Formats: sequence, C-alpha cells, structure tokens
Amino acid sequence: MTHSGLDWWWAGLSAALVFGGSFEFLLIGMVTASAPLAAITVSALLVNVRHVFYTLSFPLHRVSGRLGKAYSTYAMCDEAYALTTGEQARTWSSRRILWLQFFLHLYWAGSSTAGALLGSLIPDSVTGLDFALTALFTVLALDALRDPRGDVPTPVLAVLSALAARLLFPGQMFLAAFALFTAALLARHLTTSRKPRHA
Repeated sequence: MTHSGLDWWWAGLSAALVFGGSFEFLLIGMVTASAPLAAITVSALLVNVRHVFYTLSFPLHRVSGRLGKAYSTYAMCDEAYALTTGEQARTWSSRRILWLQFFLHLYWAGSSTAGALLGSLIPDSVTGLDFALTALFTVLALDALRDPRGDVPTPVLAVLSALAARLLFPGQMFLAAFALFTAALLARHLTTSRKPRHA
C-alpha cells in the first residue's frame, strides 16, 4: 500500500471497510491505476463470489438481532466460515459467533495497519518484496496441484482460463479470465458431483 504511493492509514481503512481478503491486494493496483468503478465492482464480485455459497451453510439463523445478523453477514470471511460450520461449533451461541467474527475482523485490520506502518520503513532500494504475494499464490497453487482429487486440477483450469481470455478478450483479459475460471469451477463441480461414488 505504502509503496504504491498511498498513505499508511489507507491499509487499515481498506481492511476495516472493504474486508475482502485477497481482493484488497487487487484493489490497490486498481485504485493506483484509476480503474473504472464498474471494473472494480465486477472484480470484487468475481473474487468474492464464494461468499454466495458460504451463506448456504453459514449458521446465520443462530445469530440473534437484526444488527447482529447484518454484522455477521458483513464480516463473513473464509476463516469464520471454516470455524462456525464445523462439528464442534453446532452449539455455539450468537454471542460467540459474533465475537469470533469481530476478532477476526479486528485482527485483519490491525495486521494490515501494522504491515503498512512497517512497510513504510522499508527503503525503496530493497527489491523483491513485491514478489511476496506472487510467491504466496504460487505455494497455494502447488498445494492444489498435489491434491489427488481425480479431476482437472484447479491450477490447470486457472491457466486455461487465462489463456482463453488472452486470446478471446485481450482488452478485458482479467475480467474474462475470472468469469471463465468461475464457469469452469462450476462445470467441474457439476460433473464430479454426478459421478457415482465407489465404496
């Protein structure tokens, strides 16, 4: 954030208000490039479309009050979903779910602020740090490749989607790649869920 020319406090503000996980990293580049609001909106939808599926099993019915439900919906993230939909969380109260989400939200915003403050101390002469996010997603991609699911690996679908978008929609490659990737994941899910399971 700071090395993109923005003030350090934008990191904490973005994390607290946007609270979009990986989209926040993408948002930095889009804001500094003065991307159109429509492109930012569509990108946010495509990156966070998984939250639509989270709502199918997230225990929002156990959260009491309109304000509580509104905040719980807003603060739903991957970690909160993973913790609250597990077997041991079935007896959790509304209060416990909300406090969990609040502390996850606070941790994300606080870590982003601390990272921006520390990042502003790093001199511009230090090179290679801009590769850290790429390295993170490379490691995640390698883990996905090692997953023996028996169907088309996710990284292969991602690469094919990017190549198709580059060939078919070179002017809108990013949005097209996300749309194709989402369609490919849905198609894979539909085809694999219909396969008979062997004992």
